[in-house]
Amino acid sequence: MHFETAPAKINLTLDTLYKRDDGYHEVNMVMTTVDLNDQLSFEKRTDGKIVIETEHQYVPSDRRNLAYQAAELMMDTYGITSGVTISIEKNIPIAAGLAGGSADAAATFRGINALYNLELDIDTLAELSGKLGSDIPFCVYGGTALATGRGEQIEHLPKPPNAWVVLAKPKVNVSTRTIYQALEPGKNEPASPEMVEAIRSRDYALMVQGLKNDLQEVTMKKYPDVRKLIDTMLSNGADGAMMSGSGPTVFGFAHKERQATHLYNAMKGCCNEVYKVRLLG
Repeated sequence: MHFETAPAKINLTLDTLYKRDDGYHEVNMVMTTVDLNDQLSFEKRTDGKIVIETEHQYVPSDRRNLAYQAAELMMDTYGITSGVTISIEKNIPIAAGLAGGSADAAATFRGINALYNLELDIDTLAELSGKLGSDIPFCVYGGTALATGRGEQIEHLPKPPNAWVVLAKPKVNVSTRTIYQALEPGKNEPASPEMVEAIRSRDYALMVQGLKNDLQEVTMKKYPDVRKLIDTMLSNGADGAMMSGSGPTVFGFAHKERQATHLYNAMKGCCNEVYKVRLLG
């Protein structure tokens, strides 16, 4: 039996530069992990099957699950024939822009590597994981990074300044593909270089000031709840607030715990899924 923790990620920046020939968008993103985690356990089987066990009604237990696909890819690539049971305790909200599915897949690459003593280094796992999804290589490493290309090229960054983060997910599910289809890339000034500078210099004010997500405008048009949550965050003392990924989850930064608690309580009034966590990074 082997255990893995799969932390959620938030985007501090998401710059969309242009549409690539392969249909993906060229992006620059600064991403970091927060202390909201799924917990996974891995156990060897003898029948060659991949079995996903989860209590969550909206988490698929078949090939639609990215953790299943990660296990399958590892088994095919490294000739594992005995199978695996993966138990997922889900705490990260689903379809939220927090990379919960990608985090579970990343934990599966690490978990099977450990369970079967494959002794693969983290770079090898991250490279293999890029075949499944653009967010997964970042999640394999965790921490804080600048992601480029379609998101799979990772440049590690130091830990960001200490902060509290309040996350609030409205009752809508957002399709990432739909948001990207409605996007006009390249019309905004990229924010990632300044965010990298803020993190390297551990400058909290600069980090908060530099938050930017090119997908936010598109998602807010389709889902006005997202704009409402950002406004509520800011009017209740968040130092900065933004949508993560393609949404719809919104996060607000607070430097002090008391400020974070006030923000958390205010958001509980307008939203069911609210979390007060630390930046991990």
